[in-house]
Amino acid sequence: MLQQASLYGFVRTILIIVLVYYAIKISTRLFAPYLMRYMSKKMQQKFEGQFGQQHQQRPEPKQKEGETVIDKIPNRDSSSNNKVGEYIDYEDVD
Repeated sequence: MLQQASLYGFVRTILIIVLVYYAIKISTRLFAPYLMRYMSKKMQQKFEGQFGQQHQQRPEPKQKEGETVIDKIPNRDSSSNNKVGEYIDYEDVD
């Protein structure tokens, strides 16, 4: 009697495992498109929010189109240019 009860329990357990596996497999096929659509909408909203934040943070350029803007003023120290060295004229030898 003990062996029959354990065999029945084993078969029942295997049957439950197989049924749960197929139930998950079928439900995944049914609900996966909806889940993917939901996730893609959430990602799209996130990217749009990030793009909007970046776009708002950039200041509008105040200069006109084609105008040249120099941010750095070069040093006017002429003594540093004289200490470059001696100029040597090289000739090509064939």
